[in-house]
Amino acid sequence: MNDPAATIRVLYSVPEAMALLNLSRTQIYELIRTSRLVTVTQGRRRLVPADSITGYVQLLLAECRASGHGDAA
Repeated sequence: MNDPAATIRVLYSVPEAMALLNLSRTQIYELIRTSRLVTVTQGRRRLVPADSITGYVQLLLAECRASGHGDAA
């Protein structure tokens, strides 16, 4: 029941989001600044919800399809 591998992550730190999206720190903070990636704060920590990461990837896919490059995946 307390198996860490079975735990579903809902929040990621900025460095974890960087690794998941394969983006630099500067790119992540630019996405946050332009509201393309939503974050929350817990105390002084800025965290990226898993839904925000998924939503950003979906946005990229939608933009790719809209530009006529529908074979993104």
